[in-house]
This record gives sequence, structure tokens and C-alpha cells, in this order.
Amino acid sequence: MTVRLPRPDGGLREYEPRAEPLALTGGGPLTSRTVFSAAHVVADPYADTTPDGPAAVDWDATLAFRRHLWSHGLGVAEAMDTAQRGMGLDWAGAAELIRRSAAEARGVGGRIACGVGTDQIAGGTLPEIRAAYEEQLAVVEESGAQAILMASRALAAAASGPDDYLDTYGHLLRQASEPVILHWLGPMFDPALDGYWGSADLDAATETFLDVIAAHPDKVDGIKVSLLDARREVELRRRLPQGVRCYTGDDFHYPELIEGDEQGFSHALLGIFDPLGPLAAEAVRTLDTGDTTGFRTLLDPTVELSRHLFQPPTRFYKTGVVFLAWLAGHQDHFAMVGGLQSARSLPHLARAYELADGLGLFPDPELAADRVSSLFAVYGVAR
Repeated sequence: MTVRLPRPDGGLREYEPRAEPLALTGGGPLTSRTVFSAAHVVADPYADTTPDGPAAVDWDATLAFRRHLWSHGLGVAEAMDTAQRGMGLDWAGAAELIRRSAAEARGVGGRIACGVGTDQIAGGTLPEIRAAYEEQLAVVEESGAQAILMASRALAAAASGPDDYLDTYGHLLRQASEPVILHWLGPMFDPALDGYWGSADLDAATETFLDVIAAHPDKVDGIKVSLLDARREVELRRRLPQGVRCYTGDDFHYPELIEGDEQGFSHALLGIFDPLGPLAAEAVRTLDTGDTTGFRTLLDPTVELSRHLFQPPTRFYKTGVVFLAWLAGHQDHFAMVGGLQSARSLPHLARAYELADGLGLFPDPELAADRVSSLFAVYGVAR
């Protein structure tokens, strides 16, 4: 069969899908790298909701997708920006997601880490921001999950300089019962986080970030860096205290960062590993054997798709992630909380489909082709 795909110039082009998915061997747990996939949520398409109302989540499909990731040996990074925190999923919904996913993880023996933020408040004083963090930290720790201290929009607005970050994070790290992951999310993912760590100068911000870690190395399992700057991540990685891991959040340069160099490597906590889950796991298992060439042969071709999904405005990458999950058969619809399915153009989605199909990501290529054709037909593309 052929599929008619919209072009950016308004025309159409013919595309012939591949006949078979990529053949993957599967296997046991990953050993040389710790790898988390940030996971999306599946909306309830039949709920009577509004874009600014509480999210309606299809819990069965959402948890089934997490079991899919665990089955391939990946950890799940829960209630992160990939799950539309601050873009459709409020704190009440995130708290429910954390509790349900953590319970599911215990049932299947899956690894899980969950986002801790301040999104139950829109702003506030530093004590109020600290209290909001504490509330969320308690929910995550009570669920039995590892905590990821996420960047806070409220803190970015309220902090007057680096000392406010040092004080806030120092207080939280002293309270944490287990080592946490610190998350530095760049403004390309959330413009409200510009100037995080007290400075728009990334060199100055890096020094403050390292000061936080150096003051509490026993309470920091690792850092997740989402700045889309491979050079900066490598330099930061080399300055971490012994035992503190770097989890790359760079969806543009992840193969080279995970492979590493003679001075070390990055682990991974990536939104792109939501659609790439089985393939990413296969690549890391190849790396586990010491086969760096095989690792790069599998993972390098995926970068074009990742760069496409994460193109500016980067924060709307979630739309492509959910679109591919629908085409892959992980959910029965292309609806998102907050109506975010409308955040990318048809030509953008067409290219995402073509790149993913070329990689063999769809377990049933015929189903994916039929679904993408049905979507485009709604917008007037004759099948």
C-alpha cells in the first residue's frame, strides 16, 4: 500500500511503508548503563473536558505503556515533562499518576523515579515554594519511588540569585530519605525556566549547580541535564563528585553521550526513549557486550527522528511522542490531555511517521499506515 503524506508546501507526496518492523532480539536487564524512559500519559478521549480543566487519564492504557517499557529492561521516569507536567497534567493528576505507577512498578519489579516539583502553586514566596517541594517529595517517597527534583517555575520567578537556589535545594536534600536525581531543564523545554540556578549565563549557572551537589554528594544519585549542548554536558560530567552519575537528557546527542569517552559516559533519562523503547534497549544491551560499533549502528539512525520531534518549539515534542504511540498500537486514539494533539502541523506529523516507519519502530506497519491515513483523511487528504 501507499500513503499520501502532506508536504510543508501544501502539496501531497506518495510514500510506501516498509513491510516488516525492525527485528529485535530482546534479552535481560541492562547492565552497563542505567536507562530511564520518560513516559507519556494516555488521555481518556471520551471524557467531557476542556483544555484548561483537570486532565482525564486512561489509567489502563497509561499503565500498560509503562509495563511495555519495563518489559524491555528500561526504567520509567514518571510524572516528568513528557507526561505533560505543566502542559495539561496538574499536580493532582501527577500525584495520582505517581501512586499508580509506583504500585505497578512494585508488582512487576520495574525501576521507577518520579518528578518532584512545585506545580500545585503558580508562584509564591521562597518558604511557600519550599513547602510545595516538600509536599511532592513526601508523595514520591511514600510511594516507594526514587525522587527527581525538577526545576521549578515558581522558584525561577522568586529567586533573587544563586543563594536562593543553594538554600532551597540544600534544605530539600537534607530532608530526602534517599539519594535523588537533580534535573536541570533548559528554557528550550520550558521558557519559564530561563535563568535557572540564578543566572542566564550558563557558565555561572553551572557553578551554582555544582555547588549544590558538592555540598550534599551523599544525597545526589545523579543529575539529568536537558540543555541540548553535548559539550557542556561532557564538561559538567567530568566535574561531578565520585559516585554522582550524569543522566543525559540531550535528545539531540544521546548516542555519543551514552557511549562516552576515555573519561566517562552518561547514563540516560530521555523523552525520546518513549517511542524508541525496544530499539534503545537493544542498543544498550549491545553496548553491554562492549560492542560500541553495534551500539552506534542501532542508535545513530534514530537521531534524525529525535531532532525532528524536538525541533522548536521544543516543548511540543510530546505531541509527536503520543502520535507515534498511537501509530505503534500502544493506544487506540490520538487524543492528548489539554488538547495538545493540535500542537504540531500535519506536515510535521507526516515526517515523524515517515522517519519512524523507516526505522521499523511500528510492530504492525500496516496498522500504522492505516491510522496515519485515517488522520490525514479527516483533514481532506484523499485515501
